[in-house]
Amino acid sequence: MEVIENIDEMFKVSRALKKSSETIGLVPTMGCLHKGHLSLLEIAKKECTKVIMSIFVNPTQFSPGEDYEKYPRDFKADYEIAKNAGVDYIFYPGAKDMYNKNFKTFINVEKLSEIMCGACRPGHFRGVCTVVLKLFNIICPDIAYFGQKDYQQLLIIRRMAEDLNLKITITGCPTIREDDGLAISSRNNYLSENERKNAVILFNCLKTALELLKKGGKDLKSTGKLIQKRFEKNKFVTKVEYFDFRDAENLDEIKDLNKYFKRKPRGSILIASAVWIGNTRLIDNIIFSFN
Repeated sequence: MEVIENIDEMFKVSRALKKSSETIGLVPTMGCLHKGHLSLLEIAKKECTKVIMSIFVNPTQFSPGEDYEKYPRDFKADYEIAKNAGVDYIFYPGAKDMYNKNFKTFINVEKLSEIMCGACRPGHFRGVCTVVLKLFNIICPDIAYFGQKDYQQLLIIRRMAEDLNLKITITGCPTIREDDGLAISSRNNYLSENERKNAVILFNCLKTALELLKKGGKDLKSTGKLIQKRFEKNKFVTKVEYFDFRDAENLDEIKDLNKYFKRKPRGSILIASAVWIGNTRLIDNIIFSFN
């Protein structure tokens, strides 16, 4: 496994791989690797002849006051994990290289970036799209792999790729969970022992909403109120940013199930939420379809 820090060098290596007819799989990460990342790598290894992992904590997707400075970083540990997982190259650029002092160009996917997490974190997805497009241009992958835990991000990147005619397949991979159901995330490291025990309430509330839908529950407003009460009863939940029912294809908000399924009989519903457990923001989602 080779570590490449220089952008021009990564550019040359990736182009040489393309000329050799290698299929390049890209797994973009911010490091602090865990089982979720390993699941992406496992799929990439099966589908591609060369796998490149990027490790870059992207400053432009953090708003002022967010956790950019304290975001967990441990390159030595990440290196060993990536090597054992069979990664061929790690692209490990510096922030000053990715964003020089005169940098002024950003990518924004309108509407999709303004709802849900985008409403709570203005500018977040602009930073995500910008760095992902830069990675695509530098590495030139055939396939890029993203986790479905960040479902809104996945759809936004797919839209960006389609709108900009990028010849890259965007593959969404299943959310990997702990034994109690908590979605694995680097930010779980911030949780205290008691916060960690109570963080599973997010997944449990998503499952509750899912079960109500499966049983024929059509009143999404009442379901939302029920979930809100459950969150309020848990003292470790300090804030609920959203608990939404949305079209899994385009993230349009769903307020009336009957009207939705009349319009899209084979539609799928995304149940998604963002909550704060103590001082840690967590997101998760479940997809439901009657098909």
